[in-house]
Amino acid sequence: MTSSQQRAALQRQIWQIANDVRGAVDGWDFKQYVLGTLFYRFISENFAIYIEGGDDSINYAELSDSVITPEIKDDAIKTKGYFIYPSQLFATIAASANTNESLNTDLAAIFAAIESSANGYPSERDIKGLFADFDTTSNRLGNTVVDKNTRLAAVLKGVAGLEFGQDINRFEGNHIDLFGDAYEFLISNYAANAGKSGGEFFTPQHVSKLIAQLAMHKQTSVNKIYDPACGSGSLLLQAKKHFDAHIIEDGFWGQELNHTTYNLARMNMFLHNINYDKFNIQLGDTLRNPHFDDDKPFDAIVSNPPYSVKWIGSDDPTLINDDRFAPAGVLAPKSKADFAFVLHALSYLSSKGRAAIVCFPGIFYRGGAEQKIRQYLVDNNYVETVISLAPNLFFGTTIAVNILVLSKHKTDTQTQFIDASGLFKKETNNNVLTDAHIDHIMQVFDSKADVEHFAKSVPFEEVSSSDKDYNLSVSSYVEAKDNREIVDIAQLNAELKTTIAKIDQLRAEIDAIVAEIEA
Repeated sequence: MTSSQQRAALQRQIWQIANDVRGAVDGWDFKQYVLGTLFYRFISENFAIYIEGGDDSINYAELSDSVITPEIKDDAIKTKGYFIYPSQLFATIAASANTNESLNTDLAAIFAAIESSANGYPSERDIKGLFADFDTTSNRLGNTVVDKNTRLAAVLKGVAGLEFGQDINRFEGNHIDLFGDAYEFLISNYAANAGKSGGEFFTPQHVSKLIAQLAMHKQTSVNKIYDPACGSGSLLLQAKKHFDAHIIEDGFWGQELNHTTYNLARMNMFLHNINYDKFNIQLGDTLRNPHFDDDKPFDAIVSNPPYSVKWIGSDDPTLINDDRFAPAGVLAPKSKADFAFVLHALSYLSSKGRAAIVCFPGIFYRGGAEQKIRQYLVDNNYVETVISLAPNLFFGTTIAVNILVLSKHKTDTQTQFIDASGLFKKETNNNVLTDAHIDHIMQVFDSKADVEHFAKSVPFEEVSSSDKDYNLSVSSYVEAKDNREIVDIAQLNAELKTTIAKIDQLRAEIDAIVAEIEA
């Protein structure tokens, strides 16, 4: 079985488990149990492989908890960030799940023990609360303990039956990280079925790939990658997948407002075999309480922030003096925080890096404060490229969004506009960008060449002119191709004249036949 066949078979199997086991529970409510169980299995097997150290004579699952010395535990936590005793391993619990009358409370105790094992260690903040949404006492699992245990056992058995291969550290070169891939597949399916909220925590992989390539373009190494509204971490991880050969010195950084999604992002890092000391995901409101001020700047920033959400804006008089917003001289409107996220990203960007940000198209042509912020960005030569995408590429919205590419190291004062709205492949529920589409966009982005009906590099004087007045809409600079059929009027008139002559001839012939019959 090829890698792609193995992946497809695994995805069909895991989605079937997710649907079969949940019963009457809403899929969105049940996602934490499937995702959490997959995570529990991964860290158990990953930890066991670490302890065994390649020694085939050691089977960690068969050892007694009593043989674990404080030195072994201390060393393991310093390296892996957490500790799991043999009796707490996923395989051990799954084996007796069907007959364990205290399964739900046992799981709760194990999860608490794994989290608390990091207390006092550098990994504490990365491990704490990871299982917070895996509530084994929730009535979502059933009204009685028996019902809860039955459903939990079914999830454990289902995930235990998934075939990931012998080596769980498979994402090297062209190999597939099957655990991480299965996790992202589950998240994307839940996002696709979650309605409007789905787009808030997951960016489709095909779009993530484009965004990552834009942010990392021609960088042979980066200090770290940052997403100020990281959701489940899909954008950060796409950078890892596509640029694994790059030297990413300090790893992956992100901030997320929603607590459940914050936990998904941290689990996602572990499931892609990113060790706790190579990622830093924080919980909180990026605009009002940003983390990492002491850790900036970042060489690569990727982001798909929420579109046109409300924020405190001018109601907080201190924000106009905030280092992120003060240079523009104006705050983003209270009803539309889009440019607040853009200015935040810009302030965290290094002098050698790029930021690629998904944006609602309205911010590129509306007046008022947004026009003043555009003027600030253009006058200071931060806008490298604006790309318009096809509609219906994201979960939860059908709008055709834009990608704004910011840079602090431009070598000219031109702004590039790319109309990629015609690049998409129609699938069942959403449009997708193919690798060929992404390659086409990146080739033009790199060359900065003018391509009729597709791309144009515009001088500062035109963008800032009274005619354009800092309008950054792609359609204002790239003329759309007229696909209407061209009609040759002269030829059409000639054809009509011939047709009329034929009709007249036929009428004459018919009249002659009728006259002959009547005679």
